[in-house]
Amino acid sequence: MRTLGEVPAGCRRRLLAHYGPEAQVWLDAAPALLEQAAECWQLSLGDYHDAGHASVIATATALDGPLLLKAWTDPTRYRHEVSALRLWAGGPTADVIEAADDLAVAALELVGGRPGGAERPEREVQMVAAALQGLHTLGQRRRRPNSFPLLTDHLGTEMLPRIRRRMETLDLDAWHLLVDAALPALAGLQEDPGRTTVLHADLYRENVPFDWLGHPRLLDPLPMLGDAAFDWAFWTVYYNLGHGTDGRLAAAARISRIPIPVLAPWCRALALDGLLYYLETGDPRAPQMAEVLAGLSASTPRRGS
Repeated sequence: MRTLGEVPAGCRRRLLAHYGPEAQVWLDAAPALLEQAAECWQLSLGDYHDAGHASVIATATALDGPLLLKAWTDPTRYRHEVSALRLWAGGPTADVIEAADDLAVAALELVGGRPGGAERPEREVQMVAAALQGLHTLGQRRRRPNSFPLLTDHLGTEMLPRIRRRMETLDLDAWHLLVDAALPALAGLQEDPGRTTVLHADLYRENVPFDWLGHPRLLDPLPMLGDAAFDWAFWTVYYNLGHGTDGRLAAAARISRIPIPVLAPWCRALALDGLLYYLETGDPRAPQMAEVLAGLSASTPRRGS
């Protein structure tokens, strides 16, 4: 049986940045975890796929075709992600073929037969919007585990406190007026229980590959239970940062039937959170996010106005 060797340097750097130096021991053990799972499931190992910030991924082959093997650093994140993918089974996601709770490793369908998926169609935005609506529908209709984190807790204990902390500690300089103008959006984050579903909550473009038939598959979720408006706003802001924001917002409102004045505060709040994070970390995407935030503030009406 082929062995994988050490985790790629790029993956190692990302996981250490995300989890801290305590992840080093796990990174040293990760190749053996993947190899143990492959042996148990009678898979032939391929190579590492150097992507992601919370797991180590490798390709593998079963008797009936290629798969992805994924090992999670955080067992809780493994449980939540696998639970969400199983909840959405048959929908626009990847199937969970095998899972080993003791290893926090799973074998997943390889969308499009290769890492990154097949070629994207011209109507990408419309198709992803329809897939996200389908995902939310499944999350409402099917019996949900009680273990998913709550969006309410994420907002109250993570997102809003870090926004306020960064506003107090960062030298905002040229961004000061833009940040101040976005603050009222925070008061507009009112969850509607009628829209509660299982959220994907990590809708970057790289997490939405397409299969051979040209259908989008929503992968690598950070599932939470909460208002669908959060997912639509995340997709609007982050899916392809700085490109097509207004088009995604219009598609989100049309497909979800959540009016733009309701979605707008969520979009502004997520863009504000992203801008402050990029400024704190010196991320070169800060100017792009500032443009997105300015555009949202100028082009979308405030709720009640």
